[in-house]
Amino acid sequence: MIAQYVLDLQEVDERQVAVVGGKGAHLGELSRIEGIRVPAGFCVTTDAFRRIMAEAPSIDDRLDQLSRLNPDDREAIGALSAEIRQTLEGVAIPDELAAAVTDALARVGEQAAYAVRSSATAEDLPTASFAGQQDTYLNVVGPAAILQHVSRCWASLFTERAVTYRLRNGFDHRSVTMAVVVQQMVFSQAAGILFTADPVTGNRKVAAVDAGFGLGEALVSGLVNPDVFKVRDGEVIAKTVAAKMLAIHALPTGGTEVLAIDPQEQVQPALTDAQVVRLVQLGRRIEAHFGRPQDIEWCLVDDDFQIVQSRPITTLFPIPETGDQENHVYLSVGHQQMMTDPMKPLGISMWQLTAMAPMLEAGGRLFVDATALVASPARRAGFLDVAGKSDLLMRDAVETVIDRGDFLPTLPEAGPAQGPGGPPVRGASASLETDPAIVTGLIERSQASIASLRRDIATLTGPALFDFLLEAFQEHKRVLGDPLNMQAIMAGMEATWWLNDQLQEWLGEKNAADTLTLSAPNNVTSEMGLALLDVADVIRPHPEVVAFLQGVDDADFLDKLPKVAGGTEARDAIEAYLDRYGMRCVGEIDITRPRWSERPATLVPLILDNIKLFEPGAAQRRFEQGRQEAQNKQQELLERLRALPDGEQKADETQRMIDRVRTFIGYREYPKYNIISRYFVYKKALLEEAGRLVQAGVLPEKEDIFYLTFEELHDVVRTHQVDDQLIQQRKDAFRSYHALTPPRVLTSDGEAIVGAYRRDDVPAGALIGLPVSGGTIEGRARVILDMEQADLEAGDILVTAHTDPSWSPLFVAITGLVTEVGGQMTHGAVIAREYGLPAVVGVVDATRLIRDGQRIRVHGTDGYVEILP
Repeated sequence: MIAQYVLDLQEVDERQVAVVGGKGAHLGELSRIEGIRVPAGFCVTTDAFRRIMAEAPSIDDRLDQLSRLNPDDREAIGALSAEIRQTLEGVAIPDELAAAVTDALARVGEQAAYAVRSSATAEDLPTASFAGQQDTYLNVVGPAAILQHVSRCWASLFTERAVTYRLRNGFDHRSVTMAVVVQQMVFSQAAGILFTADPVTGNRKVAAVDAGFGLGEALVSGLVNPDVFKVRDGEVIAKTVAAKMLAIHALPTGGTEVLAIDPQEQVQPALTDAQVVRLVQLGRRIEAHFGRPQDIEWCLVDDDFQIVQSRPITTLFPIPETGDQENHVYLSVGHQQMMTDPMKPLGISMWQLTAMAPMLEAGGRLFVDATALVASPARRAGFLDVAGKSDLLMRDAVETVIDRGDFLPTLPEAGPAQGPGGPPVRGASASLETDPAIVTGLIERSQASIASLRRDIATLTGPALFDFLLEAFQEHKRVLGDPLNMQAIMAGMEATWWLNDQLQEWLGEKNAADTLTLSAPNNVTSEMGLALLDVADVIRPHPEVVAFLQGVDDADFLDKLPKVAGGTEARDAIEAYLDRYGMRCVGEIDITRPRWSERPATLVPLILDNIKLFEPGAAQRRFEQGRQEAQNKQQELLERLRALPDGEQKADETQRMIDRVRTFIGYREYPKYNIISRYFVYKKALLEEAGRLVQAGVLPEKEDIFYLTFEELHDVVRTHQVDDQLIQQRKDAFRSYHALTPPRVLTSDGEAIVGAYRRDDVPAGALIGLPVSGGTIEGRARVILDMEQADLEAGDILVTAHTDPSWSPLFVAITGLVTEVGGQMTHGAVIAREYGLPAVVGVVDATRLIRDGQRIRVHGTDGYVEILP
């Protein structure tokens, strides 16, 4: 195949990214849109880049070295990338390639000045913009200078920032190639950026325009602050005019210069309102053509706009698709479930099929549509009440939407207030007796249902397996939706709320339930953490086992343990733990995440920490200590109540509620355990089916099924046909979703609403959150984002993004908890109270604002965190 070194922009469209890079493909496509003016030019293709790479000495060895570097090793990356750039710029451009460029210049206009712009094949993509990673050169004059700057653009594929970006985002250096766009230079009176969606809020109906005088480079480089305009429905709705003291202009001989702006002109807007509205109309036309919001670079020449680039805005969180044009308010399921990471398609579809409420997907996360609840005045109050218990920031964000009064419809009243697809939010347990046998019976029924599931699924394969699973999902929902199950869950929560509210009113006692719930019975999650202390007790007397575990890095270490003195007892203890809790893992609502039984080495650092930090018998002592503290607190509160007017009545009511909370609060954790236990049964059956697909040559890897929905996997099993391209697209999309931050509340306009605490009762500089477990503690902050990387010392305070039940074994070794996500009744809060750990949750950006190793003070009663000197 003959190499094609140059293509005119008119020959290029968005399907040719591999040939002309992202920027070139978008410019070619832009030039095809009616009414959009794009400066004339051409692309030096990736064939030319590959030719240069082939002639660069030792380039393969250097690329191998580059791929092995740690993305945080800036010094090594800087040195090696500089070597590669120097090598590429030193390669002489072959005659036929140089001739192709000069011929193209002659067609466009050889005497004109040009912009020479890098256009990488992994640039301006829907899932990764690579914005600013490679170089652009303005006002380049003459063929020799243009060829020199083409070489510089090729070399800029290996700037330190570009290399680091690829390393962090998993791009192979060899998979990315470089084209170069050469365009006629636009000598603009004003230039800037148009975002067809608000880049701050995400609102798709609001466009934002940044504008400055001269060339756009002044804005891009941060030399000046831009004028900022916001436009909605053809009208400027907000405007900020900056003092623009400098502008960049082109020099007649090539290059650019920075000039001071006349003081009288500095505060003049770079665009009139009419020009801004006209620009946004052009932007909407471009957005419609590409089918998604765009980040557009524009230039104004003699009252005429020219477009010099358009790329997708990759930072916007996607909007759930409902298929209608109505206004909707969506709530993040991940913030409720303490797992805001993206989920793979199989995990999403399995949760949708087994959830008690309809759920929508966006950005690899799940959302519930709460519009009907928040638009109904009668149902709204109860919903906001329970939302505030779960996540105060979510409640505030919803109230922000309600208070605007112009987004939500007013719906007719219908039915009692409910949570998002769940039971009535308050009073659901009013008629339930305080009887421990109720909880015992529910647990026994759950265990019997799971045993039946394991038995019935054991021999099923092929389409019959999927037919059975669809029936199993209905049983799954029946068990969860059992009215008695729901009443038992609500009974513990409502008793907690009652105790906190009434005892604060009667005695001024804040969060009294935090102590009263210590060591409550039947809490399967707190039992899980204590049980790992018992595993440590078995291993501690065997130094050879401890030494062996300190070097564990493989999946089959349990098989090797019996070869070490004491190893058989250690293996049996770990396996017994896995038999009961091995279905759990971090991010466990996503069925595709590896379970502890699948990756038991995950538990080894926690076991070693328990051996180091605790004495034998710690589990029993800890449980008994908590039980005694709860009993003492109960006695103290009742005595104080009896001293009040109507004290005997208050004490009797409180005693009933304490009995109620201790009977039912532990069960709050069991339904999740039931769900995850069932999930592991489903997963093992599906992976066995995937193994058969691999043996049949239908799939290359079992884990590829994780990138299909349940329905799609059903079709693959039935037809033995799979869309390999779809699986690869899903893998790329999933990788891109990690860069997105899911909002607590999202509207159908795309607006992400974060919420605020609106408090003024905390010290200056303190980090505000939600108090969920009382007490105050000082200690070293351990900022841990991956539980497997935990390395704790006595007195450490855990700071992390979010905790689901799988983190509870870590809780036994810490003295306090700070998380970015959570509410009063989320799992981390429940277990923090169970273990008596001061805890503050919902602290925005805690893992960024608190550095690992800093000393902090956690005010678990008042809900804030101080960073200490």
